[in-house]
Amino acid sequence: MRPAGIVGIILIVVGIIGFAWGGLGWTTQKKDAQLGPLEITHKESHGIAFPPIASGICVVAGVVLVIVGSRKS
Repeated sequence: MRPAGIVGIILIVVGIIGFAWGGLGWTTQKKDAQLGPLEITHKESHGIAFPPIASGICVVAGVVLVIVGSRKS
């Protein structure tokens, strides 16, 4: 398979994941204070939003690259 086809497949997968989850999120735990054996902590949520329009563009571009990569010259 040509490199354009491989990149196209990767873009399709990224687009489908973007539609399914809408982004990437994770949680970190921060320590606020420690008084002897007592710890005070809190959790912070972080994330990267992946808008649906970007997912659609990835899928369409991936399909185009797969088609272009599969044509014989």
